Amino acid sequence: MKKIAYGLDVFKEEYGSTLKGCKLGLLSNQASLDSRLIPAKWVISQLLPGQLKALFGPQHGHGGEDQDNMVETEHAFDPDLKIPVWSLYSQTREPSPEMFDLIDVLIIDLQDVGTRVYTFATSMFHCMRIASELGKKIIVLDRPNPLGGTILEGNLLQEEFYSFVGVFGLPMRHGLTMAEMAGALRAAFKVDCDLEWVPMKGWRRAMQWQDTGLRWVMPSPNMPTAETARVYPGQVIWEGTNLSEGRGTCRPFEIFGAPYLEPKRIRENLPPEVLKGCILQEISFRPTFHKWAGSICRGFMLHVLDSHAFRPYLLSIALLEAIIRTHGSEFAWKEPPYEYVFDRMPIDLILGDASLRRGVESGMDTLELKEMWGPPLEEFDHWRSPYLLYG
Repeated sequence: MKKIAYGLDVFKEEYGSTLKGCKLGLLSNQASLDSRLIPAKWVISQLLPGQLKALFGPQHGHGGEDQDNMVETEHAFDPDLKIPVWSLYSQTREPSPEMFDLIDVLIIDLQDVGTRVYTFATSMFHCMRIASELGKKIIVLDRPNPLGGTILEGNLLQEEFYSFVGVFGLPMRHGLTMAEMAGALRAAFKVDCDLEWVPMKGWRRAMQWQDTGLRWVMPSPNMPTAETARVYPGQVIWEGTNLSEGRGTCRPFEIFGAPYLEPKRIRENLPPEVLKGCILQEISFRPTFHKWAGSICRGFMLHVLDSHAFRPYLLSIALLEAIIRTHGSEFAWKEPPYEYVFDRMPIDLILGDASLRRGVESGMDTLELKEMWGPPLEEFDHWRSPYLLYG
């Protein structure tokens, strides 16, 4: 297997010397490591001594400490480098001009998970927008999309539902890396941002995480394994319902359910086509926190056997339909707020299209929904092609 070099590795070997004399900021977290598992802040501070002036952290904190949505992280101070650590998930979700006062260049090194609702791309975009207003430079150090870059899935986000969990009209599984996303968002919003990226070496679009040979380091508290990332494009929808998405267990998103579920009846209502590449194991679990904390939930654990055949969004939408048909009186949508949006249903922000929710509620066949996604996905695939960096 050809060794893959992260953008951080390439930056260290080939790019860092070009920034001598610049005042630097770094947006990163605990998963921002080089191929030797050295944190980005140490790689950069050793390469360019004294130039790192501020650290920035995304949702869940610079150290990945904070659970769940709308759990804010306070600003802090790095005792080793003796520089501020600005939270981009605090009183506001974007940098203030004062945060950029200390820097000329912001380096962004974050591990995305390839799903539209994961918020790191939104934080990156907000940094790009503020940087364009203040004349600051952005450099994105690229990392693999753990779901690969060839398979696209789901409906496109509608503009009326743009939010922190979806800043642009992407499908749920978008097939972009962070650097590719930066280029696409700059073009889509015509952001006049001085933007550069440092591509990886050795990564190819068809590679999913298990093909890379890289060690998984969880980018957020409820993304503990690469298997979590595989199911996340579908399983995240339970955040918009009264089902537990597995928070409070050791395998969030792979495990889901509720006390009222009857797994055998739900399985009977699933079309076999949606189960390609996976097995649903019937289980019981008791969350230690979050939804249904302390109660025994019945549901499933999702085992992915063939990640190239598996379609997480299709399966979870089919499960959602089956659960509503089976348990309509006990099932409920989560009430607002969700990620600081108080006037829209959380499920609509997650799915990105209220008509999809209405279709699910009315019993529209999942496979019909999949057919509706086809033409827009083809258009999106064509639209994104100028911003792709890897063959």
